[in-house]
Amino acid sequence: MLKLLTGETVPDAGELRLGANIVPAVFDQNRAALDPDVTLWESLTGDKAMRVAGKADQVMVRGQPRHVVAYLKDFLFDERQARAPVRALSGGERARLLLARIMARESNLLILDEPTNDLDIETLDLLEDLLGSFAGTVLLVSHDRDFIDRVATATVAAEGDGRWTVFAGGWSDMQAQKGPARPAPAKPGPVAPGPPARTPKPKPSAPAKTGLTFTEAHRLRELPGEIARLEAEIARLSELLADAELFARAPEKAARATEALAERQARLSAAEEDWLTLAEKAESGL
Repeated sequence: MLKLLTGETVPDAGELRLGANIVPAVFDQNRAALDPDVTLWESLTGDKAMRVAGKADQVMVRGQPRHVVAYLKDFLFDERQARAPVRALSGGERARLLLARIMARESNLLILDEPTNDLDIETLDLLEDLLGSFAGTVLLVSHDRDFIDRVATATVAAEGDGRWTVFAGGWSDMQAQKGPARPAPAKPGPVAPGPPARTPKPKPSAPAKTGLTFTEAHRLRELPGEIARLEAEIARLSELLADAELFARAPEKAARATEALAERQARLSAAEEDWLTLAEKAESGL
């Protein structure tokens, strides 16, 4: 669908209509827009759309000049990396550099194809902040359900046969609105000769009363996975902050990690409280 919207693919039938004055910026999951043989500095200043006339140490960020190093620091790079080649970057760092290039452009439509691949927790938080402050429309494709829940205001789901349905909210909201999945009808098999042997029909058992609404039951099923993810993120952030030299070497990174740790701990506490409340309600059946 994204390829149709960007004109990369021509529709087999029908008509594609784009609104007037759309200025898109595309984040490619393959990082194809980055030249591995140039430095991070050159990757920014070599872009004609970002170049500031007569000032080789500045880039244009949404119409405003910024120093190259200062802008790279916004995306969690340190000054020493500015002159390093793009090929030396990790997958997550390449994603950050590509985000820096894209977010500098004056666009009103961001198309992000799997932007969360290879990203560490700090970069995920940075991306969430960037999307939250973006004034235009964002089309995001991601397998990270938790990230979708945190940033999406609407979810477009592929229903098959070329049908797409729009649901309000993120992935969990979509699941709640869709309701329980219906089992697929059984495929007819070969007809056995003669009448089938009679077997007593089991009496249907009464459904267990949990006292939970559908949304609450769905939330209770999702909470263990959410708690496990938060615990893993807290462990990684705690390990990062255990480096005593981090605060002196990269104070901005340390500050972001500290904020992220506090935020994850608060979310974990809330998730655990929700689980206890819902589990008790389900057990009591009230």
